[in-house]
Amino acid sequence: MFLPIHAAGIYNSDGSASVSLADIAISSYTPSLSALLNRSDQTSAFKLLAVIQSNTPGARPLPGTIAELGCLQKHIPASSIDVLRGSEATTAEVLSGMDKCSWVHLACHGVQDGSDPMESGLLLQDGRLHLSKIIQKRIPHAEFAFLSACQTATGDERRPEEAIHLAAGMLVAGYKGVIGTMWSIRDNDAPFVADKVYGQLLKDGKPSNVHPTAALHEAVQELRKRNGANFSSWVPFIYMGA
Repeated sequence: MFLPIHAAGIYNSDGSASVSLADIAISSYTPSLSALLNRSDQTSAFKLLAVIQSNTPGARPLPGTIAELGCLQKHIPASSIDVLRGSEATTAEVLSGMDKCSWVHLACHGVQDGSDPMESGLLLQDGRLHLSKIIQKRIPHAEFAFLSACQTATGDERRPEEAIHLAAGMLVAGYKGVIGTMWSIRDNDAPFVADKVYGQLLKDGKPSNVHPTAALHEAVQELRKRNGANFSSWVPFIYMGA
């Protein structure tokens, strides 16, 4: 299993860290320089698309996504959030919603195809939204994406030097910054992290001056305090982008 640099540290036998890089530095990643150079510097009006899939056909239930939606609605006024959930969350509707919103929060299953990374994607009501479709999209108002799904930042196991995964695909599609996960996360950890992140990113329902990587860092530190020595619960969360 690949471990990111922010996981570096000196660990005890119970999994707790006596010294950890995450305690002294804020980490940010990029799949390539071109992914950053190709992004737009134009700032768009704030509106968030929330895709909530608590029961996806053929996949295990994700009851925590309901709590996640509650966290979003706590921080974002109704006029600034579009919600697609259950039968509404089809691949076509999600792609259409991404066109209209500057931020997107995807609370659903994500899958990584090790044999063909471009076939990796998000599991929605009518099937998989493939990475290839996202990369082709070039979303005009893209600002920030939170991929609260499993394995959204896992690379190709055959070509570890090539960062081909969903989080990187969102950067190529035009998003300036993306929060993703490197492996499966616990369902009750997702709403906790989302609540802490959006609590810092938004002030009075509008984007604050806090950078997403700083917001994620603080959220993960809180998660570490809550879960104690559970190394696997906090390491998966990463930020990619500028």
